[in-house]
Amino acid sequence: MTGGPVETGSLLETTLLTLGSPSTLSGGYLYHQRVASLAPNCGARFRFVSFPDLPFPLPVAASRRVLAEVLDQRPDVVLVDSIAAAYATFLRSRIARRAPIAVMMHQPPGGMEHGWCTTAATRMLDRLLLARADHVFAASESLGEPLARSGVAAGAVTVVPPGCDTSSGGSDTSEAAGPSWAHLRRGRRAAVACVANWIPRKGIMELLDAFAMLPDDQAFLHLAGDADVEPAYGAAVRNRLAEPDLRERAEMHGRLSPAQVAALYAGVDFFALASVQEPYGTVYGEAMAAGLPVVGWRAGNLPNLASDGVEGLMAEPGEVKALSAAMSRLARDEVLRAEMGTAALRRADQFPTWQDTTCALVDGMRRLVAQRERSTLTG
Repeated sequence: MTGGPVETGSLLETTLLTLGSPSTLSGGYLYHQRVASLAPNCGARFRFVSFPDLPFPLPVAASRRVLAEVLDQRPDVVLVDSIAAAYATFLRSRIARRAPIAVMMHQPPGGMEHGWCTTAATRMLDRLLLARADHVFAASESLGEPLARSGVAAGAVTVVPPGCDTSSGGSDTSEAAGPSWAHLRRGRRAAVACVANWIPRKGIMELLDAFAMLPDDQAFLHLAGDADVEPAYGAAVRNRLAEPDLRERAEMHGRLSPAQVAALYAGVDFFALASVQEPYGTVYGEAMAAGLPVVGWRAGNLPNLASDGVEGLMAEPGEVKALSAAMSRLARDEVLRAEMGTAALRRADQFPTWQDTTCALVDGMRRLVAQRERSTLTG
């Protein structure tokens, strides 16, 4: 996949409609931050408008303010983050009079973190917007393929996966000097990185249980990510880390910038994450692009990114002993790590960079604007 600057006389003005702070360090938010930072290289400018990050359905109360901000920006196209799709549904007709509307899917309709009642309600609202949007972009094939069930017409979905180069996104590489990454093995045979916010579907607890089964001399675990997204779960993870079988064998680094994550990858021997549901799995791809073997469940999008026994090792979801055995195998075998790391880097060369991703997304939105202009002229 390739991408480059778009030759154009003016920037494509894009309003990205999301939920909460655009600077949030997770999944779709990081996708949009990196795309926004690189958009001028591809002939576009992204500006954000946000619904307040409140429990469903309270963000709807801000609809009038949100609509005014969107229209005030006079965008050429409006891109709705799937996390805000349920609320944007109520504004669709007003926005559509002024600009084409696209949806960027980072999660399935209804989301992944809600209870069943909220999931059912948001799924219905998400599908209303999806069926009426001018186009839908999806972060992975696994997200794009089922959208026909949500009323999205064939040919109205374009898959634009995340970039897998950790150095993009406008971060100053001097940020990597924050934590000290020297001697990450801490006297063990291998250092392991896990980069994920602490929420149940990321499988942090399962990973810790599997890691605790390793002999003490085999590996040291480094955990990066927001530990306070779900306070109760974060407290449970901290308590698990404080138990005797992990107390001296793992370190938590909290939220890291992209540059710091890149530095962490450069200092460890392999990557591990026991996530059960990853729409794409950006961190797996980034770790592979850093030349690291990956370990995880045979679930979500990981089998589409890596092959078991080639670029990493996988276990069936829930088989904690098998996950532990996979980590132990890599920790003990330096030659195997090198072989799989080389294979991971070779596989990652086929993944898009963030520049590729940005230009592909901008090109898709330019086509929407051109279609609207042709329709206006012929109508």
